[in-house]
Amino acid sequence: MDYKKLVTDALFKVLDGQITNEKIYQLLERPKSLDLGDYAFPAFPLAKILHKAPQIIATEIVAEIDQSHFQKIEAVGPYVNFFLDKSFFSADILRQVIEKEADFGNQNLGNGGNVPIDMSSPNIAKPISMGHLRSTVIGNSIAKMLQKVNYNPIKINHLGDWGTQFGKLIEAYKLWGSEEEVKADPINKLLEYYVRFHQEDIDHPELDEEARAWFKKLEDGDEEAIRLWQWFRAESLKSFMKIYDKLGIEFDSFNGEAFYNDKMDEVVEMLEKQHLLKESQGAQIVDLEEYNLNPALIKKTDGATLYITRDLAAAIYRKRTYDFVQSLYVVGNEQTNHFKQLKAVLKQMGKEWADDIHHIPFGLITQGGKKLSTRAGRVILLEEVLDDAVKLAEQQIAAKNPNLANKEEVANQVGVGAVIFHDLKNERMNNFDFDLEEVVRFEGETGPYVQYSHARATSILRKAGNPKFDITDTYQLSDNDSWEVVTKIASFPDVVKRAVQEYEPSVIAKYALHLAKAFNKYYAHTKILVEDEEILSRLALVKSVSIVLNESLRLLGVQAPKEM
Repeated sequence: MDYKKLVTDALFKVLDGQITNEKIYQLLERPKSLDLGDYAFPAFPLAKILHKAPQIIATEIVAEIDQSHFQKIEAVGPYVNFFLDKSFFSADILRQVIEKEADFGNQNLGNGGNVPIDMSSPNIAKPISMGHLRSTVIGNSIAKMLQKVNYNPIKINHLGDWGTQFGKLIEAYKLWGSEEEVKADPINKLLEYYVRFHQEDIDHPELDEEARAWFKKLEDGDEEAIRLWQWFRAESLKSFMKIYDKLGIEFDSFNGEAFYNDKMDEVVEMLEKQHLLKESQGAQIVDLEEYNLNPALIKKTDGATLYITRDLAAAIYRKRTYDFVQSLYVVGNEQTNHFKQLKAVLKQMGKEWADDIHHIPFGLITQGGKKLSTRAGRVILLEEVLDDAVKLAEQQIAAKNPNLANKEEVANQVGVGAVIFHDLKNERMNNFDFDLEEVVRFEGETGPYVQYSHARATSILRKAGNPKFDITDTYQLSDNDSWEVVTKIASFPDVVKRAVQEYEPSVIAKYALHLAKAFNKYYAHTKILVEDEEILSRLALVKSVSIVLNESLRLLGVQAPKEM
């Protein structure tokens, strides 16, 4: 049952056409405290229509309204506050969750439409650092949320496997590298060469010319350049897959920049045919002045292509291949202008579907307030962070529950989950500093706290003999602590919808924290396993909490251990 609609319909009958049903629905608020009711209607918008003070309107509404299905309705100043019938509402919500289980909160917003998600996208020949975490876990969570509301997400790891950095890497390898070194420790050695190149070229700017020449050779199909590039790429992918396996993340495509090498000529020809290409200082550009943007540089003076040329080819390829209803790019905030240019060029080309492309920007993870930078050598390796997080989880489990049967598996779920959850609980546009010990704490606003709350719920159900529930059972709960939990559970579908509409996993993460907190308060104040007429109702509430916490964590890409 849509209880917000129930309130709306009750108000509409009283207001007798003074305001539309849709407007009432939009105006309804959820009070910050349950002491003020479950829904509140502000009478301010009716003051001009009825020529009365909002307080008087609120009092008159309460006098006339049908109070069926409500515990009470009262006027508080200019607001009409609605208190739902706790027993009726609780029974309805608990039956829904127990019947639907993990499908609770599912909706059909997407009609099965395809949504490619460009995410993670590490550069070949560099280790996956903490700097890649955000795109990877935000993209993965958005994919799970989209699937829940009936879109078909297609996760694309658009590898950085082309570009001038490969000219730099090849030049560095030719100057200082050896095959034996790279074979012994591929990623770390390649990173070492790359960092050294940027240190050396400060005093030797001619290195940049050599690097550009090597990249041109690579574009022209030079045998040695191609051989080195393929070798660097293969070694890098092996390393990347280890990290993705730890994170529990899979991809539908690894088509990176190199995949579009043979698809850019068509883009350039299309731009030429439409007379959109202009020459500027020997380079080829698309003028975007009408969009208040700088020109899009399509080809450099030496004929080399740029990121935007490839992204144009990628966008066109994805539309042809997937006929997407949306196309998402989970890429850092600093690339905002690039994606504005991309959409503007596509619009200039007459591609109306450019409006379906959305850049999903995010802020930075910092260390000591400073941006992480591969070039400067200040790299925090993601694999090491995940391993350290698992060790911290192991230590806490050893202290709290030394007899836990599957300690290693749970420590892995908790440690890795803690890192993912910490990232996703932050609104994606916010920067945040990373402190591992704070992240893996079992108390506070952390992933382990939510996981522990879920494990507590499953533990209670085990102690009760894992009772079987039936949707025909009558659940009667009306106390305030259970009511707080029930109303949180009931809001889950709306939370999912908002998270999808805002492409914002933090909405789910914060919800999970609030539900866990409400459940722990309930647990502290209520003897759940007392044999009385309400025990099945209380256990149904615990079962519902376990289902919704498990599903909330799943949508974030975090596992939910049954024991901790």
